Amino acid sequence: MKLRSALFAACLALAPAVLAAPAANAEPPVYTGSFSDTALQGYDPVAYFEQGEAVKGSDDFTTEYMGATFKFASAADRDAFIADPAAYAPQYGGYCAWAMADGRYAKGDARYWRIVDGKLYLNYNAGIQKKWEKDVPGFISKADTHWTELRQ
Repeated sequence: MKLRSALFAACLALAPAVLAAPAANAEPPVYTGSFSDTALQGYDPVAYFEQGEAVKGSDDFTTEYMGATFKFASAADRDAFIADPAAYAPQYGGYCAWAMADGRYAKGDARYWRIVDGKLYLNYNAGIQKKWEKDVPGFISKADTHWTELRQ
């Protein structure tokens, strides 16, 4: 019984340190989901800019960026991304822009997107995207601040 009490006391003593660990260490820099290393749920990031729509990428055209695999619909799209990944990669690592404005990580869904000032933003779902669209500049400003804080 003494061993059990000692273990319980040790867990209680360590709990504040574990709970106080920075959130930035808990999430990868690019959202890929729990069971995959594929960014944007396999959608081609260049297609949002070049075709104005979400287009599924192919396993034939991929590259690695920030620990995630990005897929592309063509070799030309892949090559454009490789030449300037920051120009095409989703903001906040593909996490939801609306949630990031509140300082939280939430998955971004590649089907709910918008390009603002030449940058790709994702939202969690259609309902969240409607909320985000009520004050896009304000949410981006807040999200930029939180993203910088969370990544440090």
